Amino acid sequence: MNQERPWLQSYPAGVPAEIDVNEFRSVAAVFDTSVAKFRDRPAYSNFGKVLTYGEADVLVTQFAAYLLGELQLKKGDRVAVMMPNCLQYPIAIFGILRAGLTVVNVNPLYTARELKHQLVDADVAVLVVVDNFGETVQQVIADTPVKQVITTGLGDMLGFPKGPIVNFVLKYVKKMVPDYRLPSATRFKEALNIGKRHTLPVVEIDHDDIAFLQYTGGTTGVAKGAMLTHRNLIANMQQASAWIGASGVKAGEEVIITALPLYHIFALTANGLVFMKLGGLNYLITNPRDMKGFVKELKNNRFTAITGVNTLFNGLLNTDGFADVDFSSLKFALGGGMAVQRAVAEKWKKVTGVTLVEAYGLTETSPAACINPLDLKDYNGAIGLPIPSTDACVKNDDGQMVPMGEVGELCIRGPQVMKGYWHRQDETDKVLDAEGWLHTGDMARMDEQGFFYIVDRKKDMILVSGFNVYPNEIEDVLAMMPGILEVAAVGAPNEKSGEVVKVVIVKKDPNLTEEQVKEFARANLTGYKHPRIVEFRKELPKTNVGKILRRELRDSKPEA
Repeated sequence: MNQERPWLQSYPAGVPAEIDVNEFRSVAAVFDTSVAKFRDRPAYSNFGKVLTYGEADVLVTQFAAYLLGELQLKKGDRVAVMMPNCLQYPIAIFGILRAGLTVVNVNPLYTARELKHQLVDADVAVLVVVDNFGETVQQVIADTPVKQVITTGLGDMLGFPKGPIVNFVLKYVKKMVPDYRLPSATRFKEALNIGKRHTLPVVEIDHDDIAFLQYTGGTTGVAKGAMLTHRNLIANMQQASAWIGASGVKAGEEVIITALPLYHIFALTANGLVFMKLGGLNYLITNPRDMKGFVKELKNNRFTAITGVNTLFNGLLNTDGFADVDFSSLKFALGGGMAVQRAVAEKWKKVTGVTLVEAYGLTETSPAACINPLDLKDYNGAIGLPIPSTDACVKNDDGQMVPMGEVGELCIRGPQVMKGYWHRQDETDKVLDAEGWLHTGDMARMDEQGFFYIVDRKKDMILVSGFNVYPNEIEDVLAMMPGILEVAAVGAPNEKSGEVVKVVIVKKDPNLTEEQVKEFARANLTGYKHPRIVEFRKELPKTNVGKILRRELRDSKPEA
């Protein structure tokens, strides 16, 4: 057994090799179980308003009853949710799931073009949107299959007088809510009231029903909908909760900081689903980009866990006051979504006393595939070990497994791997092979202990005179320079060598020069990896979650 799964020898004590995916029939059933167990415990907190599991349950039922009773939606219909982290988000998604419908998460920062593509592609019947983004919806709604729009203000669930004050400030003081017209839209609170008049029928939901159509590919091309079934998400909840349960995380006691948007698969599963299963409190941060405000919230709350991406952790570490936060209750910090840089991890450990543990996943794997042991003493540069019931291997371009230690494409197999891409059999066939392996597009290697290391994205690899150069390595090295705040490495065309390394840098020290960067690179990197082009910018292009968009840097011209 261990020959095939060498990582099992490195598992933390108490983590099983396999999980029971049949313990629950659906994600809604997991929610029901938590409500029964933790009814009076706090489930969600936002802007100082707290909802218990029991209170959330009542609202979820009302929303589900509205969708089925009033709107007459049929099992499997798609409902899109377009909002940042706020109390309406969990009420909406668990209502949709309890009604046997499919959630389509929409990035609220989408342009009208991107929004239209997703609503049309997923054949969405109903859209729930926060007022801040109503104007984008107004531009495209007539050209989509959406029959009903439900609108809400960010303050709507906060009660009186806080709710109206928040809505007023956002619209008239901060000017964050443009005027829009959607005459036939229903307000979210009105939908909940109408839902009270309907009885929620019992809906049979099975493992193979699609829980989420989770769109992916924004960093590599046209967004595709990954079909994530109830079985996929139950599996990932069981896998992740078994993993963190072995490290002293206790049901009904945890408080997790949810700063990454819940519409993104990482926060959705890790925070929104796993901590719901554990009866934890999700502390919802609506606007993590306001770093000063974010740090203030951290100072006012005792929390036991936090998830984030490298840029978020780096941003916190560079915000005044973060070092004064009370970290005495913090059990773990989990980094995913992009590579965690050594410089950031080491600084995090110094400031918080807690190791920043890296995990790895994809939208297509619901998302967790590998996680480092949470009791890791120090950052190790690995993405961790394949989690229970998961197989991983490294293959070459011919589809053959490569010897241990050699670099190839990371492939994943397990109950959390998606059903396929929605209406895209051609794209599904490109990534899912006949033996059920998902080809991730990430270049990786495995060591004797079964730890996997990502070398880079296959598509981001830079080819210099026939040598493979991995951007992550260059970024990791340059991130250690005290004068650099953020860095991205990409390939630039070159007649002589095919490509050369170009780095784009956001300065921490305004006096940093191109020559200093090159000198640092010469001291730490072999010749062909040296950046030939150094470009400085005020900021790097990023996805909504904070992943740096290398593709945009490759295609763009430098700032004047």
